[in-house]
Amino acid sequence: EVQLQASGGGLAQAGGSLRLSCAASGFTFDGFDIGWFRQVPGKEREAVLCRFDSDYSTYTAEFVKGRFTISSDNAKNAMYLQMDNLEPEDMAVYYCAAGDDHECSPNGPTWYHWGQETLVTVSS
Repeated sequence: EVQLQASGGGLAQAGGSLRLSCAASGFTFDGFDIGWFRQVPGKEREAVLCRFDSDYSTYTAEFVKGRFTISSDNAKNAMYLQMDNLEPEDMAVYYCAAGDDHECSPNGPTWYHWGQETLVTVSS
């Protein structure tokens, strides 16, 4: 079965850190762009960070401000979002995705694989 299994969400204090993970099964990240997205109730999904397979360049949302990092581990077939210096505004449901979207579009049709939502709560 092809799937992305997300984990790592939870509660953090403002200024703290969390690492979100998505483990792939049934496929590998080789040749795929990878991305992290988030959504707050009542708002549209927005891009957080994407890494493009062509040259490993990244798209970074302005609100990240150097606090988050996207990475992957081929040996573990997993991708990660390291979030440091969390702010209450980062509280959202986060999603991982893998595909051929070269623009980090939050709802692009070429994100072939999506992980399930993982909730990040940040207390002030």
